[in-house]
Amino acid sequence: KIPATKSALIVCEGPGQSWRDERDPQVPLFIGSAVKTFILAQALRASEAGLLSETDQWAVDDKVRSASSPVLLNLTGTTQARSILEAMIAHSDNTATDIALAKVGPDKVRALIAEAGLKNTRIPDSTRRLFSYIAGAPLGTDIGWEGVKKLETGWMPGPPRPPVNDQETMVSSADELVKWYQAALTGAFFSKPATLTEFMRIQAMADAIAQVVPPGIAAYAKGGSIDWGDFHCFCLPGQMVVNAARVTFCFTVNWTGPDDSVAAVFPPFRDAVAATLKGAADALRA
Repeated sequence: KIPATKSALIVCEGPGQSWRDERDPQVPLFIGSAVKTFILAQALRASEAGLLSETDQWAVDDKVRSASSPVLLNLTGTTQARSILEAMIAHSDNTATDIALAKVGPDKVRALIAEAGLKNTRIPDSTRRLFSYIAGAPLGTDIGWEGVKKLETGWMPGPPRPPVNDQETMVSSADELVKWYQAALTGAFFSKPATLTEFMRIQAMADAIAQVVPPGIAAYAKGGSIDWGDFHCFCLPGQMVVNAARVTFCFTVNWTGPDDSVAAVFPPFRDAVAATLKGAADALRA
């Protein structure tokens, strides 16, 4: 058995339906790319305010390139902002994330997080700044794309730091992520109905949804993970809509162990989340 820190919260709200189940939902844990929901929301807020357009051409090059970028890793040029946002959510592309985060500004995203009342939620200045810092670079240093590539050879700019730290990190709690999705998916942070529609459209593209949400059910989510040294994480927050009920959830696990422990942890984690969501959906459809 692998020691792990787990947190979970699932809340059902609907006509004649109101219940919740939880396990330590207030505990802040590393959530990885699950923070990208905040970046998406702020980018769309900037769009509805006229500060940018989803049809803008955004540059893709080594100035913004980052690791774990299945869409943009080997591409150079420009593409529509809309495609950048979709790549960030649908494929968790870190280059897309850093492009979007640079366009809207990390402090603007943090201001949105504060507006939402999320006191335990933190984002990095960029994924590359996160990698730089936990690899041992001084605070505020970006080791650049060449430096990121060197990390894959085992090189470190200094003594490595844990992903959970007080400077560059991706942390939140299950109760705050559930609170976020409950509010965001009702349009609480948007001025125009069309912005909420676009937010939902892109959030529905997250690849984790098909692994855990029963077929035929509308869902909106963004998962996250990390494997850094002996530290690992899986996190999946979001919401599914069953009939007239909304089931909002967050499941997170953090643990330390060898790389082969991922194969021992992920399938049971995924299966437990899928079983929980199926059970909730079945009960609501009964």
